[in-house]
Order: sequence, then structure tokens, then C-alpha cells
Amino acid sequence: MRRTAQKLFVVAAIAEAISWLALLTGMIFKYGPTENEIGVQIFGPIHGGLFVAYVGLVLLVSRLGRWSWPVTLVALACAVPPLATLGFERWARRRGLLSDPAPARTPVPVA
Repeated sequence: MRRTAQKLFVVAAIAEAISWLALLTGMIFKYGPTENEIGVQIFGPIHGGLFVAYVGLVLLVSRLGRWSWPVTLVALACAVPPLATLGFERWARRRGLLSDPAPARTPVPVA
């Protein structure tokens, strides 16, 4: 279950960043010279859903991976600025927070 949650977390982090870009593009068209709201109407709810999914997966993966509170809070805060979820995901991967722990070694009896 931990591995599946980690994979879903990575997918959610990437999708949330892409939806941020799409929403920002929609906002440019909404408030720009064309004044067309269709981009915000489409990508607003998509981004909202992906935001909620990312937050839920942060809480799940941090619990399963036994992340510290500061790391969990940073992961949650990264959902707010555009594209920050990508940076956190890469940082967490480099730190080993998104990898399986080393298997427990079984003691070998001494003869």
C-alpha cells in the first residue's frame, strides 16, 4: 500500500502543477483582452480536485513514511504556490522520502 500511495503522490504532484499552469493560462484569457472565462470554468474545478487529492496524499504518504511534522507542513504549503509541488516531489525523492525502506535484516545464528 505504501508504494501505491507514493506513486499516486507523485502523479498528484505533477498533475496539480500542470493544472496550476492551465488555470493560470485560463486566468490570463479571463482578465486579458479577450475576457473569455471558459478556461477558468474548466480548469478551476479540475485544479480544485487535484489540490484536494494532493493534500490527502501528502497526509497519507507522510503517515506511512513517518515524515516529520516540518516536512509534512512544507509539503502541504507547496500546494499553494504554482509548480512548488514539483520541487517538493524532487526534493523528497532525493532525500529518500519516496523510496521503500531497506528490508529488515534477519539475524543469522552463530554456530
